[in-house]
Amino acid sequence: MATTPVKRNVNKPVANGTDTVSIVSKAFTQDAEWTDKDEFLDVVYWLRQILGVVIGLIWGLIPLKGLVGLGLFFIINVAIVYIYYNSFQRVDEEEYGGASEILKEGLMTSFSSFLVSWIILYSSLHTDS
Repeated sequence: MATTPVKRNVNKPVANGTDTVSIVSKAFTQDAEWTDKDEFLDVVYWLRQILGVVIGLIWGLIPLKGLVGLGLFFIINVAIVYIYYNSFQRVDEEEYGGASEILKEGLMTSFSSFLVSWIILYSSLHTDS
């Protein structure tokens, strides 16, 4: 009895019918056409989550602490998202409810990811126990 190989679809459709690979490719393509508003906001959300963890790891390695670390996180996070949507993607911010809506998309979740990674790495490397 011969079995046929199972084909795995790498481009799994997401809820709105598009595939993940096309969203990721649009995220890295300058001036991409965003037909679905939620796709772009999802990209901003996940960009922020990655930024939060990476900045937290860097702050934990440097040993940065206090309000300076918190302030720098917010400045860097907001600046990178602003540059991404305004200079790289060049989206019309009014289509997404204005600059404030884009800039606050996923910010608090990113902040919590940042805090967790910063605290864990800092505590493991720079405290006596």
